Amino acid sequence: MRWLSLYLRSRRAPMALLLTGGCAVLMWSLWSLSSNARLVGVQMVVLTVLLLVAGLTATLGGPDDALEATAAFSWLPRRAAHLLAAFLIIVVLLLATLLTGARFGPAWLVVRDAAGLLGLTALGAATIGTARAWFLPLGWTLAAILFPQSEPALARILTWQAQEPASTAANVTAGLFALSGFVAYAVAGPARSAPAEAAQH
Repeated sequence: MRWLSLYLRSRRAPMALLLTGGCAVLMWSLWSLSSNARLVGVQMVVLTVLLLVAGLTATLGGPDDALEATAAFSWLPRRAAHLLAAFLIIVVLLLATLLTGARFGPAWLVVRDAAGLLGLTALGAATIGTARAWFLPLGWTLAAILFPQSEPALARILTWQAQEPASTAANVTAGLFALSGFVAYAVAGPARSAPAEAAQH
């Protein structure tokens, strides 16, 4: 238990959880106050999932690159559990709203986008580092929200975040990002920071 406590503190997990929970409450409150509709709009749902993923991104890397690379114990199951926990936090926070007056759904949209965006972020953490891992998910998702396209199939792939839950192209795309990000991060961990970045942590 002491190892878990130290791990969570080193990953800035308490602050990230506070930020993520606060963001979910804020987005829920904004919709509740500004709309009479019970079901939250798709754009708002996707944006909220993106913000929650971004809030947890900092926990994917620690302050010590050397420790991340050590073989003193197996990191793979710990990293896998970390990603799974992040995914469950996002999904539980948003699906809990289905019991309230402002519902973030449909459920499969939340699950799909949480898995896909978290996988894309984890892939970024494993290749370009935690500090920049959220750049691509942020830019890509904002573009998909602003310019959603349903035809042709390539457009559904490029704007997968904003597609309807039944879209096979969107579901497959999200699944591929989730799987590749999960494997890359669990096996390799976060990419090493440049010396200047490491000094800032």
